[in-house]
Amino acid sequence: MKTQSPKNVTPEVSINNIYRLDGRVPIGKAIPFGLQHILAMFVSNLAPITIIAGAAGLQTAETAILLQNAMFVAGIATLIQLYPVWRIGSKLPVVMGVSFTFVAVLSSVAANYGYASVAGAVLIGGLFEGTLGLLANYWRKIITPIVAASVVTAIGFSLFTVGTRSFGGGYAEDFGSAQNLLLGLITLAVCLVWNAMAKGYLKQLSVLAGLVVGYMIAVFMGKVDLSALLSGGFIALPRLLPYTPEFHAGAVLSVCIIFMVSAAETIGDTSALVSGGLDREITGEEISGSLACDGYASAISSLFGTPPVTSFSQNVGLVAMTKVVNRFTIMTGAVCMLLAGNFFASLPESVLGGCTIMMFGSIVVSGMQMIAACGFSQRNITIASLSLAIGIGFTSTSEADIWNIFPEMVRSVFAENVVAVVFVVSIILSLILPKNMDIQKPDSH
Repeated sequence: MKTQSPKNVTPEVSINNIYRLDGRVPIGKAIPFGLQHILAMFVSNLAPITIIAGAAGLQTAETAILLQNAMFVAGIATLIQLYPVWRIGSKLPVVMGVSFTFVAVLSSVAANYGYASVAGAVLIGGLFEGTLGLLANYWRKIITPIVAASVVTAIGFSLFTVGTRSFGGGYAEDFGSAQNLLLGLITLAVCLVWNAMAKGYLKQLSVLAGLVVGYMIAVFMGKVDLSALLSGGFIALPRLLPYTPEFHAGAVLSVCIIFMVSAAETIGDTSALVSGGLDREITGEEISGSLACDGYASAISSLFGTPPVTSFSQNVGLVAMTKVVNRFTIMTGAVCMLLAGNFFASLPESVLGGCTIMMFGSIVVSGMQMIAACGFSQRNITIASLSLAIGIGFTSTSEADIWNIFPEMVRSVFAENVVAVVFVVSIILSLILPKNMDIQKPDSH
C-alpha cells in the first residue's frame, strides 16, 4: 500500500493558521480579519490624494476618479506583496496604500507644474526605487539592525500626530469637535472592552469590532458621507491614464529623493512586521522584494494618476497587536478593497483614529523591542539615542528656527520628516563610529 507523499498532502484548513504566514483559513473566518487590515488603513489611503489634488486645483469630479483609482492600485499592490511576481514582492502580510511621505513634495510639484507632472515624476521615481530594491543585496549591509530599529521607533513616533489628527476628525472643518472626540472615544472603548472580554481568536478582532460599532454610531450622528457610494456604487472601474505623464527635471529629482526616504520607511515597516509578527529577523530577499514592489507598484500607480504606494505602518501596528500574519487572510481583505472600495471610503476619520491611536503606540514598542534585541552596547545606545533625539527634536521645532539656512530641497525632505532625519543620522553614525567603542572595564587587580 502506497503512502501519500507529505508534499501532496493538502494543508489542514484551520482558524489557527491566522497566526502562520502560510496555510488556509476558512473563508468565512478569514474575511473579517482581512477586512480589519483594510479598514485600519483605508481613510489614510485617500487623504494624501485629496491634499495633492487640492494643490493642483483639480475639480471634485477629477479628484473622485483619482480616489477610485487609488483603491484599485492599493489592492493590486497588496496582492503583489503577498504573492510576488518574479522577485517583485516580499511574500509578507504587507498592506499597501498611498503614502503620506510624498504629500509635501507632490503638492509643490502639482502647484508649479500641473498634475500631469506628478504622474511623470512618480513614474520615474517608482522605476528608480524598484530597481534600487532589486539591487538591495549590494547596499543593504549599511542598514544594520540598530539602524532598522531606530527607524521603526521613529515611524511610531511620527504616527502619533497622524493618530491624533484622525481621532479629532482628520482634515474636516469640525476637527476637534465634541462629536468627533466622542466618536473616537467610543470606538477606542469598544476596542479595549472587546480585547478584554472576547475569547480565543475572536480577541484579535477588537479593531474590527471598534470600526463596526463606531461606523454605526457615526451613521446615527450624521457623520458618514455616502456620496461616493451613492454616485459610484460599490464597484467602480479604474480609469487608465487620466493624465498623460509630463516630465520636468526638477520635479523628477525631488521626487526621487523622497523615494529614498520612502524606501527607508519600507525597510523599517517590514523589519518591524517580521520582528513583531514572525519573531525573527527580516531576510535580504524580503527587503529586496518589498522595495521592488514599492517602486514598481508606484510606477503602475502613476499610470492611474495616483501618488506612490508604500507599505502602511497602520498594519504593522495591527500585526504587532493581533499576531495575525496569514497571507491568505490578508488577501481576502485586498480583494474586498478591489470590489467594494467606495464603501470603505465612507469610513469617518474619528472612527479610524479611535482604533489606530493605540496601534501606533505598538509600533514604538516594537522599535524598542528591536533596539533591546540589538543589545545595549555603548555604540548601539549612541546610534539610537542620538538619531532619535535629532530626528524628533529637529522636526518638532519651528522650521524657521532650525532649517532656514538650508536649501529649499533639503527643507522639503527633512524639515517635517522625522523618519528621514533618523534614517540619515543613524546611517552616518553606524558608518563612522568604531566597532569597539564600548568602554572596557579595568582589571580588578
